[in-house]
Amino acid sequence: MSRVWLVTGANSGFGRAITLAAVAAGDVVVGAARRAGTLDDLVAAHPDQVEALVLDVTDIASIDAAVRDVLARHGRIDVLVNNAGRTHVGAMEEDTDGDLRSLFDVHVFGPAALVRAVLPGMRERRSGAIVQMSSMGGQMSFAGFSAYSGTKFALEGMTEALRDEVAPLGIRTLIVEPGAFRTSLMGNGTASGAELPDYEGTVGTTRKMVAGGDGDQPGDPAKAAALIIEALDADETPLHLPLGADGVDAVLGHLDDVRGQVERWQDRARATAFAPGH
Repeated sequence: MSRVWLVTGANSGFGRAITLAAVAAGDVVVGAARRAGTLDDLVAAHPDQVEALVLDVTDIASIDAAVRDVLARHGRIDVLVNNAGRTHVGAMEEDTDGDLRSLFDVHVFGPAALVRAVLPGMRERRSGAIVQMSSMGGQMSFAGFSAYSGTKFALEGMTEALRDEVAPLGIRTLIVEPGAFRTSLMGNGTASGAELPDYEGTVGTTRKMVAGGDGDQPGDPAKAAALIIEALDADETPLHLPLGADGVDAVLGHLDDVRGQVERWQDRARATAFAPGH
């Protein structure tokens, strides 16, 4: 039986690639996007398999109604892909509360609300899958990405707990951590309003990388989408799936670095307990 997918940010980038991969597998996709009309070409090309849904994931009040609408028409949601998002560059000192809150709305609170909305049906059927589109920046970070990575770290931490909660119920979870892929992410971002001169040598480098790197990324979203489906269909779906050689290298390098730091300090760290008898 074909699966029913709900994919946010389905009009471009990974969302569009995942939609096309699911269609090729014979599945049905409800593609969500903020702007009406941005999925018209996909709907026209696959009228029996793709439906468009206007949804802003930051509008939490609209999420339950949107999911109810999908369930009323299709009876179930087998796969939720939380893909909608954008990048942001700024030093931590430069970013405002508004910068942070708007990123958390799109990368954390919206996805969390969607997970809550689809889980009752998945629990009832004892099947389903939740795909969280994170980033290699959800495992490690560097100058200029404190806000962006903060949201992705939060999403990944929530999903690690979610996996333990829903795996016994037959529900799979997958965190996708791409490196540089040829999507619209770098061209669809925001930046802190201030640019303090003291951060030019650190955050300034990141700003230049983001501004000049769009269109030259090595990663192919279509190949990424195919691997995501392969991971969901595997006997054992991984919790973490870094994508691209740069993504894999970054995550593994960060894990090695963390392990090295912990090991260098572990004897003193272990010795912080009360002395015996106290």
